[in-house]
Amino acid sequence: MEYSMEAQSKLVPEMMEVMQDRYRMLKFVKVAGPIGRRLLGEMSGLSERETRTMMDFLREQHLISVAKNGTTITAEGNNVLEALELPMEKWSGRVALATRLTELLGVQSVKVVAGDSDANGGTKNLLGMAAAKEFVSGLGDGKTVAVTGGSTVASIPNYINKMNHSNELLFVAARGGVGDDIGLQANVIAASFAEACGGTYNTFYYPESLSEEAHEAFRKEPSVLKMIQVYEKVDCVLHGIGDAQTMANLRGSDAEERHMLNEEGAKGEAFGYYFDRTGKVVHRIRTVGIRPEQLKRVPLLIAISGGRSKAEAILSYMATAPKQTVLVTDEGAANEMVNLLKQ
Repeated sequence: MEYSMEAQSKLVPEMMEVMQDRYRMLKFVKVAGPIGRRLLGEMSGLSERETRTMMDFLREQHLISVAKNGTTITAEGNNVLEALELPMEKWSGRVALATRLTELLGVQSVKVVAGDSDANGGTKNLLGMAAAKEFVSGLGDGKTVAVTGGSTVASIPNYINKMNHSNELLFVAARGGVGDDIGLQANVIAASFAEACGGTYNTFYYPESLSEEAHEAFRKEPSVLKMIQVYEKVDCVLHGIGDAQTMANLRGSDAEERHMLNEEGAKGEAFGYYFDRTGKVVHRIRTVGIRPEQLKRVPLLIAISGGRSKAEAILSYMATAPKQTVLVTDEGAANEMVNLLKQ
């Protein structure tokens, strides 16, 4: 199949482009369905006319089903997607890109999905689906899973139940939430994972604006001590990686702290820790949660972050990330990371 597709792309390159567009739309229908035509067009980056034409073709081939509540993929459509996944990933260059980045970063593996999260919001759905696949295939029953907040991590539970994953898992927040959107808080996301998997969850509330004295007192609370013990036995961590200044703004950091982060060269943030381009921790917020040194003994680590603008942030964290880390990212971030690593 690999050589056949390569030969076809040489002889009829426009056919491969059409196939890629149809393949991408079919995948978006799978990850987001039931979905309306307008939203599907936005996710695919196509005009309304192009979207209608492509949907008509996919429906005529019995690959999608269009109903009042939206468009969904059919069983035949699923079979086509599975058959084309590896050949299309190879032809697109994403397999080679992921392999190259895995070597450069020195981690267990890198998974690269199509698109750029900065330019297309639908790419986050692909990130969530890819991360869900890694999670489902890598974790067994009766495990404890820590999750961070953020929109990308929040998208993962949407695709776990579609993979028929149902284990007795305990989900906990890796640390306190950030920002005002309660739907993106780690506690809420942990509950979403539990619902999707049929597992349980523990809530953990810890204010980020505590004084040093209050922080030390709060650390002695029974609920905090209990959670610290849980962190020592975590089997899996699912986390995002944020841009340092963006995360500081989300936390409402004052001008002095933002200036300090800039002066120290902070590029990325994860778990409340800020990293410079070499992976050195240059600042941390007062909180209780998973510590970077604890990650080294966690069997399954999945980092999820995409978008070209996040490339420096991802590299800052990955510079000292544990070797067993699986990075799920997109083409926008992956290509920019390779370019930066060449400099």
